Amino acid sequence: MQNVLKKLGYLMMLIVPVSCTQESEASLLPTKSEISVSGSLPVLYIETENHKPIVSKEVYLNATYRLDPMGTEGIEPLGSKTNPLPLQIRGRGHSSWKGAKKPYKLKLQTKSSLMGLPKNKHWALLKPSENTVAGLQLGKLLDMAWTPDFRPVEVVLNGEYIGLYFLTETIRIDKNRVDIYEQQDGETNPELIAGGWLVEIDNYKDDCQITIPENNRWNLTLRYHSPETLSNQQLQWLTNEFKSINSAIYSNDKTSTEWENYLDVESIARFFIVQEVMDNPDGFHGSFYLYKDLSDNSKWIAGPIWDLVCYNREKTDYTFRMNVHYAFTPHWIGEIIQYDNFCQSVAKVWQEVYPEKLSEVYDYIDATVLPLEAAWSNDCKRWDEDPSQTAALRAERIKIAINRNIEWFNTHLPESPYASSLSISSMSEEDTTKVYNLQGMLIGVFKNQKEALSQLKAGVYIINGKKVKIR
Repeated sequence: MQNVLKKLGYLMMLIVPVSCTQESEASLLPTKSEISVSGSLPVLYIETENHKPIVSKEVYLNATYRLDPMGTEGIEPLGSKTNPLPLQIRGRGHSSWKGAKKPYKLKLQTKSSLMGLPKNKHWALLKPSENTVAGLQLGKLLDMAWTPDFRPVEVVLNGEYIGLYFLTETIRIDKNRVDIYEQQDGETNPELIAGGWLVEIDNYKDDCQITIPENNRWNLTLRYHSPETLSNQQLQWLTNEFKSINSAIYSNDKTSTEWENYLDVESIARFFIVQEVMDNPDGFHGSFYLYKDLSDNSKWIAGPIWDLVCYNREKTDYTFRMNVHYAFTPHWIGEIIQYDNFCQSVAKVWQEVYPEKLSEVYDYIDATVLPLEAAWSNDCKRWDEDPSQTAALRAERIKIAINRNIEWFNTHLPESPYASSLSISSMSEEDTTKVYNLQGMLIGVFKNQKEALSQLKAGVYIINGKKVKIR
């Protein structure tokens, strides 16, 4: 028995030092509360009333804020520890709200300029992404009417560091944002109902929505952002308007220009190019904004762009066609790309921006992303994310993807199968014949009509702008 006790004592001597060593090493690992600001970016301090947690995307909490520039040139401080400024805060987003790191919606008491951005009450705190950096800059390079801007900032919420965010302008009607007439909630005057709209083709069920059949496979869900409360007259007008737009887009006659009476073709072209250069699966699937001013002959403008991601794949087709493979719904674009005026508008805009103007995006990515190294590193620690995802790696990854997509698109500009007005009977045997399917996809180029007709399988095709059925 005495020998057994001696052996146990010896074993305890071996075990205790190991345990102490493990505790010592564990104590050196930073806890979430010990991770702090990097000191390389401005810091936004937010305190909710009674330090209440933010758990709702609908209900705002009263809060205060102050902005410390941390020595950043050109950034003015706002508020102070002893005299913070009032704001309200709530959650925002759909899938992003389900993650550990939450995005937030901010509403200031008065219109203010934050970090040099134009004055407004409404802002968002979004999780940082190199995709956001690239996508929003592409919107500006493509001269879209208005594209949201952002500023990198670190955030401390109720005394706890919650990481790196992009303080971002939100999409709303305002002289500094979507600068159009804004009609009033519950408007009944027919002369005022035809403009002042900001809507979003969305893929989530939400309040303030109407739904119409888009085709025999899926519906089109439209969320109206402004106005927020509709009269019966407004509801009926909006429903009828988008039924008419949808019907015009889905016309069997792809030489028709009726859809152009509703939609601004060039804005759709610019929007389309951004989505393709980014290879963004949500481009015509969700977060697809449109707005319409109140003026004579006003049309729906595509944009502003929002929520841009990148497949980061070897691009082999238009993104909206890949969406079908990935089970996303490509609203409208599969029909619009068959119209010759749209394809010509895409080519015109592309000539304006390729290659010189688009190449400016690479320096912008470096100038914006690389200075975030320390803050992004702290953010990864705070949220237990992969520390190998450095700012330099993120910048290089998105630059490679965008360059690849730009060069692919440059050799695959859309071409309408209905561009030619030649009839089949007038074609000579020497004409080069391009054959498309009914979705506008080029499926073959033949020496002439005879070769095409002899080699095609049974089906319906578009040959030189005319529908041909082969039995």
